[in-house]
Amino acid sequence: MRRSGLVGIFAGLLIALAPTFAMANSITSTSPIAGRTLDMAPSVVTITTAAPLLDQGSQIVVNDPNGLAVDDASLTITGNSATVGLQAITLTGVYTVNYTLMSDSSDPLTGSYTFLYNSPASIGAPSAAPSSVPTGNASANLNGGSNAFVYTLLGLALFVLVFLIWYARESFGGKKKPVAKKTSQKKQ
Repeated sequence: MRRSGLVGIFAGLLIALAPTFAMANSITSTSPIAGRTLDMAPSVVTITTAAPLLDQGSQIVVNDPNGLAVDDASLTITGNSATVGLQAITLTGVYTVNYTLMSDSSDPLTGSYTFLYNSPASIGAPSAAPSSVPTGNASANLNGGSNAFVYTLLGLALFVLVFLIWYARESFGGKKKPVAKKTSQKKQ
């Protein structure tokens, strides 16, 4: 009898929480696929979700490797899919797709993913641009400030150490003060 009561409570909780689990929205597919390397430039980006999407408030923005938007802002929602058109992309590099998708059944679905595009003129993976090396003077200024900070902390730590030694001697083992002897006078 007791076991059937626990099973009933568990089943009731599961039934009560089932709509909450069903309301969770997630990405089921993307085109271009997240993380893929493309040799042909895509003309659209499509994101498909588990729940139907709303036109109002949904947005997809695609940025090129320089951070400039390359989507044409023509977002189309069809059921569970959101599609945005792209301008002609020719720049080799990593493209970022940022999205905010609204649905009736859950909170906004917000996130981003990337894909790599190799334009036909370039072969292979894009190379990183060389970074500028700081001059010796700028590096010396950074080290000088860091060194001064470290020396200041060391001096402060030395001061605290001396204070703690002094305090310990005074409290636990410092000079003992002479105790005045009481003289007792006998009454006669």
